[in-house]
Amino acid sequence: MKRGRILLPDRQAAWIGSHAALPVVQLRSDRQRVYFSSRDDRNRSHIGYVELSLDREGADRTFAPAAVLSPGVLGAFDDAGVTSSCLVEHSSLQYLFYTGWALGVSVPFYLQAGLAISDDGGQHFRRQSDAPLLDRSDVDPLLTASPWVLIDGGVWRMWYVSGTSWRAARSGPEHFYHIRYAESRDGITWLRRGRVAIDFRSPEEHAFGRPCVVKDGNRYRMWYSYRGDAYRIGYAESGDGVDWTRMDSVNVIGVSDDGWDSEMVTYPCVVRKDDAWWMLYNGNSYGRTGIGWATAE
Repeated sequence: MKRGRILLPDRQAAWIGSHAALPVVQLRSDRQRVYFSSRDDRNRSHIGYVELSLDREGADRTFAPAAVLSPGVLGAFDDAGVTSSCLVEHSSLQYLFYTGWALGVSVPFYLQAGLAISDDGGQHFRRQSDAPLLDRSDVDPLLTASPWVLIDGGVWRMWYVSGTSWRAARSGPEHFYHIRYAESRDGITWLRRGRVAIDFRSPEEHAFGRPCVVKDGNRYRMWYSYRGDAYRIGYAESGDGVDWTRMDSVNVIGVSDDGWDSEMVTYPCVVRKDDAWWMLYNGNSYGRTGIGWATAE
């Protein structure tokens, strides 16, 4: 059930500009911290957060005074922007997995997954490396992006976006990418074999947004967004986290008849709190219209 919009970007802090995209929810004892990406006047995304209580209407909201991660140095893989993807807490550290953006010439942009780490509770993050976490390779020759990571039985497991092709279109090069799977022992060095987790279902599909994976007992649940003309939210299940069954009409929300999420719904982040599932998501224009909230029992 949709519960309404919880955030409209409106210059609440110096780093908040035109968007509030790709929410990442961190549950806390009495409040939630929501990391998200916002664009500056040069259209570059920065990552920051807001603290709020979703289930307490009218509760105060506290915005980070400064971005926790900003675009990299000139020429770096993320010098055109950084967008939030996933947060993992491990051994008193917080691992912020993100997407780095760089502008292209023959294609509009390049994407590569990055990692920043915090040792002060998420107030500040430092890049694990100035190089990408998942660089282009024989397995992923075009782009990597939008990693979602779980530590499962001592193994770091990642579901991420990988480019399959760029194709000429009337409006310019069109990107095609699906969701793949990788593993690691430390969260930094990743073994990629090109294993596809979620693939295109029809010729009309050409891209998938950031996956969100939750382990629920002996079942893995994945929410993601997929698109032809505009993004919609999809859902899949797996018994092992590797082989998935798409069930896109189950456990999802659709577009509204009018308003801020009437054209697209995208970038879901789902968490389990008490006896309910909470989903934060974006609506029209990839986060320009803000972040919404939905719940299910």
